Amino acid sequence: MEFSFSVSAPTKVDLAETYDLVIIGGGPTGLTAAIYASRAKLKTLVVEKGAPGGLVTTTEWIENYPGFPEGVAGPELGRAMQEQAQRFGTEIFKGQPENINLTSNPKEMTLGGKKVTVRAVIIATGTKPRKLNIPGEAELSGRGVSYCATCDGPFFAGKELVAVGAGNSGVQESIFLLKYATRITIVEYLPTIQAEKILVERFNSTGKGSFLLNHEVLSIEGSDKVTGVKVRDRVSGAETLIPCAGVFVWIGLVPQTDEFKDILKLDKWGYVEVDSELRTNIEGVWAAGDVISGATRQIAAAVGSGVTAAMSVEHKLSQQS
Repeated sequence: MEFSFSVSAPTKVDLAETYDLVIIGGGPTGLTAAIYASRAKLKTLVVEKGAPGGLVTTTEWIENYPGFPEGVAGPELGRAMQEQAQRFGTEIFKGQPENINLTSNPKEMTLGGKKVTVRAVIIATGTKPRKLNIPGEAELSGRGVSYCATCDGPFFAGKELVAVGAGNSGVQESIFLLKYATRITIVEYLPTIQAEKILVERFNSTGKGSFLLNHEVLSIEGSDKVTGVKVRDRVSGAETLIPCAGVFVWIGLVPQTDEFKDILKLDKWGYVEVDSELRTNIEGVWAAGDVISGATRQIAAAVGSGVTAAMSVEHKLSQQS
């Protein structure tokens, strides 16, 4: 499931019993917060269930992150952020927290079977790909249905593909997929392309792709693997089966807040509501990055959000010392 770049695996951590700060989520937000917190001499632990770097590690190439005139590979950026945080003393635990008690003082959670107490928590769990929730999607996930071009693109060499979603992510990732695929049809529910013009021009210049606008995806066909996608014209109602070997879905993101929905104040879309210092409705708990209400869902913005949260935490804890 890896492409040509790699992210350093976290070293095995002998967990302490107490931490100044636990950051739940190891994407750009969480790792940036960890850099600032660790430099401020806070004993900091990042908890990440996947690879440090989060969704950025699934992006082949990033061109709009400052400081990289020629762009930077997503996995490489994630690796660099991880190593920088660890350089200043950040510990990284790979796994998921259990038995989280955010209302206690200090906060409590279980990590790898060990109970840990912590003075402050930053929620930086980010988002995950939105699903189509149509027949065949779940059944054929991993057997032709994918949400990650860099993870699965090489498996479709010489094949025809369908991508769902003509926003920036859909078009940019489709350009990457055309390194392998012979042809891609991008299906868009709306009557217009939402992606930036420069990305559309690059996609069209390949001569191996096309857009199918104002169409709804009805189902993903196949028994043990994807064989096609059934779509419907939203104007005429006509249904068409597009033969393909794989389907890549990029129709937006949803916040990873399910485990906090009965604890934290969320907006109607499930994002965490915070104040100007990124404090949540619970004392001692902050949230930052793509998981918060109103976030712009950009890496540069996520990094800035991590800075704000970490500095707010450091200020608060210094008052308690």
